[in-house]
Amino acid sequence: MLKKTKKIALNLKILRCLLIPTLLVSTPIFNKIQEAKAGLEFQWDQDSGHRRLKWFQKENKKRFRNTIYFFLRPSDRRTDLLKVNLAFPKTFKSTLKNEKISFCKVKIGGFDSRTKCLENIPADFEIKTDESGLRSLDIYPYSPIPSNKDSYAIVFKIFNPKKSGLYQFHSFGQSKGKSSSSYLGSWTIVID
Repeated sequence: MLKKTKKIALNLKILRCLLIPTLLVSTPIFNKIQEAKAGLEFQWDQDSGHRRLKWFQKENKKRFRNTIYFFLRPSDRRTDLLKVNLAFPKTFKSTLKNEKISFCKVKIGGFDSRTKCLENIPADFEIKTDESGLRSLDIYPYSPIPSNKDSYAIVFKIFNPKKSGLYQFHSFGQSKGKSSSSYLGSWTIVID
């Protein structure tokens, strides 16, 4: 009887020596399984004057080389556009040069395809900075952007800013036959 209890006690010690290290080693694995990145999406009141436009960026980390597509879909354009204006947020501190900007007819990617430019649209680009430090980009296509079923994109090839955050870009368009620009919508870019 004494031999049996000693044998059971020894088996329990061996089991404890094998079980505790395996639990300690496997605990970080279980933590990684439960770890999930929480997403935050900034949305406006849909009844207000803001229109949310679609965009795509290849890299969202700060100081990384990035390609950003600002889409102008058919539903975003009601008439032919002679000029497109893009207003930058004051806090978006990134160097932007004319040769790193393009305007193209785009195929918007999805689950099984990539976003890519199908045809470059010839246009003049003018970067303006006013006294308060606000920057804007004026795009003058050589021929008006038609209000057809094609999607267009303003493409930036830049380095992301040093600071992470939400950056809201506003777009205005001048329609054919009008002398002033009207609001098209806004894009909210996320930099982590």
